[in-house]
Amino acid sequence: MKTFTNVNARDAKHAVALSQQARKDGQVAAFNGGGSDLLGLVKERIISPDILVNLRTAKGLDQVTSSRGMVNIGGLITLDDLSRNTHIRRNYAVLAEAAESIATPQIRNFGTLAGNVCQRPWCWYFRNGFPCYKAGGNQCFSVTGENQFHAILGGGPSFIVHPSDTAPALMALDATFRIEGPAGERLVPASNFFVLPQRTPARENILAEDEMLTGVDLPTPRPGMRSTYHKVLDREAWTHAVVSAAIVLEMDTGKDKALCKSARIVLGGVAPIPWRVPAAEHLLTGQRITPELAVRVAELALAGANPLRNNAYKVPLTKTIVRRTLLELATRT
Repeated sequence: MKTFTNVNARDAKHAVALSQQARKDGQVAAFNGGGSDLLGLVKERIISPDILVNLRTAKGLDQVTSSRGMVNIGGLITLDDLSRNTHIRRNYAVLAEAAESIATPQIRNFGTLAGNVCQRPWCWYFRNGFPCYKAGGNQCFSVTGENQFHAILGGGPSFIVHPSDTAPALMALDATFRIEGPAGERLVPASNFFVLPQRTPARENILAEDEMLTGVDLPTPRPGMRSTYHKVLDREAWTHAVVSAAIVLEMDTGKDKALCKSARIVLGGVAPIPWRVPAAEHLLTGQRITPELAVRVAELALAGANPLRNNAYKVPLTKTIVRRTLLELATRT
């Protein structure tokens, strides 16, 4: 690991300016919030920064506040603080549950929301020096290699899966991402933040050089809204979702409390981006949620799945997760 210089940022604008200056000087800069993924990328020689822009010294990027009918969450809030925040847990349970499911208590006490959303894939080929699409090469070694944890939806030319737990929850909540860059701040819907490999094989999101995710805005919860996050692991901790489902329902608040007025379903662990299933959501809209309907929704959610040699098990597993999570949430009081 080569030596690097740490510089402290006063705020988001200063962090961007420090990154820009480093690049003007011919140096490689990287933003450092929690640093757990960054350290791994440096150790694995995926990136080799000269300058680390320390975001921990930036003020106001780790708070939960409210303004203009939105809840604003700073990107530097730790995953543990996010999962324990009373307002988030009461009104946006899917996000609190996703945050508390991540890794270990040690990681959650240091890792940040922005870092979790923006972390790089954990495909073993990418992380171990293979010249794959994600590393600037021209092939995905998982197609004919070890692919039991790879994508069954939206894959090609790369078949990585997006590793974030909070990203599906944020997409299900219709979040807006706040991005700071050289041109100032821009707002991007969560559904437009992530990019498929067909568009940009080497990237997972729209962040440009010298841009950083500073926070997310959540709309005020609608009456009758309930949400949850369900994740399946291959071991108890320190790992990513084999499959997951973030589900947000708006249920009728009148006599028929089993009636679904609207739904958002986003899958994790199955695609290169958090995978929303609008057709399955539409099937729920205006319907009473029954076991029979839940089966149909689960089938539709996995329509078009194209598993590789060793990951076909993800199809029935994901269907089961969607069905069970949907029924559990629909009957929750």
